Amino acid sequence: MSASPFDQRDGWIWYDGQLVPWKDAQLHVLSHGLHYGSSVFEGERAYGGEIFKSTEHSERLKKSAEILDFEIPYTVAEIDAAKRLVLEKSGMKDAYLRPVAWRGSEMMGVAAQANKIHLAIAAWEWPSYFDPAQKMKGIRIDMAEYRRPDPATAPSAAKAAGLYMICTISKHRAERKGYADALMLDWQGRVAECTGANVFFIRDGIVHTPIADCFLDGITRRTVIDLAKRRGFEVAERRIMPDELPSFNECFITGTAAEVTPVSEIGPHTYQPGNMTKVLMDDYTAEVQPKSKAA
Repeated sequence: MSASPFDQRDGWIWYDGQLVPWKDAQLHVLSHGLHYGSSVFEGERAYGGEIFKSTEHSERLKKSAEILDFEIPYTVAEIDAAKRLVLEKSGMKDAYLRPVAWRGSEMMGVAAQANKIHLAIAAWEWPSYFDPAQKMKGIRIDMAEYRRPDPATAPSAAKAAGLYMICTISKHRAERKGYADALMLDWQGRVAECTGANVFFIRDGIVHTPIADCFLDGITRRTVIDLAKRRGFEVAERRIMPDELPSFNECFITGTAAEVTPVSEIGPHTYQPGNMTKVLMDDYTAEVQPKSKAA
């Protein structure tokens, strides 16, 4: 649990073009984004004062909004600059950043084409998504009851707030059973992702991960695939069926919040965090560190 509720913290939030005191960054209860899920967001991390792949995140935020049929009234460069301003104003070097855009309160109904589009950006300290001591041993994951929807029925390429409803339900159920997260299948019963992270498996020196066509192709996911290929590891992006889970030796998940986190259990199946997972964890840690600007 957080030390204090998020609406009671001190600091500054960038809100529709200006910095406002943290506690004043509010929206009306009849905002369309709250009632109808017309909201998109990003999760980003800053390391040593630099936001990792900031522009990629800003581009995805804009694209997510377009998929939900609205346009964020700021350019990618302006969003990047706003994030840097929030980070500087916070005085934090290592932080988690949350840009979020949503339809406002001008109209209340399914149709809301005249609603103002808002954008806010906050930053806070979030050291590790999972307990650090448990993370190194590998986290325990349950199987989720809900599945990722058919991309013909939901905007799966967008980082849309509404898509996380079943993730919250699934993670809560897993935590009540003593697990750290839950693995979701896709609508056809194939392995998809966890509730807020992509999943990877290792067998016979090959890294396997599901094809990201009904869930978010994470920026951390793409980074880790690139790091694996740089190491000379073979990466197989393919359909993975649940009956394959016992055949893998190692498993880990990736995401901005999770970074690279080993997995020790998925339901009845056990894994031993091994050398390849450790190498990719170390490579990711090195990759996110600010690069020297010296010639």
